[in-house]
Amino acid sequence: MTNRLTRRSFAGLTLAGAGLGLAGCEAADPLGEELEEFGDFQLGFTVVVAENAQKVPPSRDATPDKWKEIMSAELERRFGRYQGGKDYVIAVNIDGYSLAPAGIPVVLTPKSILVVSANLWEANPQQKIAGPEQITTFEGADTLFLGSGISKDADAQMTTLARNMSQKIQAWLLRNPAWFGLPPR
Repeated sequence: MTNRLTRRSFAGLTLAGAGLGLAGCEAADPLGEELEEFGDFQLGFTVVVAENAQKVPPSRDATPDKWKEIMSAELERRFGRYQGGKDYVIAVNIDGYSLAPAGIPVVLTPKSILVVSANLWEANPQQKIAGPEQITTFEGADTLFLGSGISKDADAQMTTLARNMSQKIQAWLLRNPAWFGLPPR
């Protein structure tokens, strides 16, 4: 008897490990998170533009209207609870995406990705503060061995990507605390 793993054993361990990683690899629901200090930030409104989004194959289809709906909802979920007193506008242009179609576990596991250009504006008076900042996100480590096309439909993939992107946009904003009247970190 040898100590080598057979292909079948390796595949089984890989799938089991991927299954263990399914919990918690995407951004947490912001409604369950404690609010980070955000100075005078208060979400005035969001602007999401998706008409020129490039679909990168292999990908499922997604309409610009669906991207606007889902991205706007996730931005509002993450930022809508802040009541700092000064209205800001988060403007997002969806540059490109790929929504993983179903693949073959372990062998062919297409990944979902979202690329946006984010801008921050002061709402009144309307003036641009920063951007465009190009930001990229993936669904998460849970799709490493099993692409999400196997377990999620396009809407679920878009929601996960939009939630992860909202978290990355917040991280970008928080790297610049002076924009919100906060001391340097």
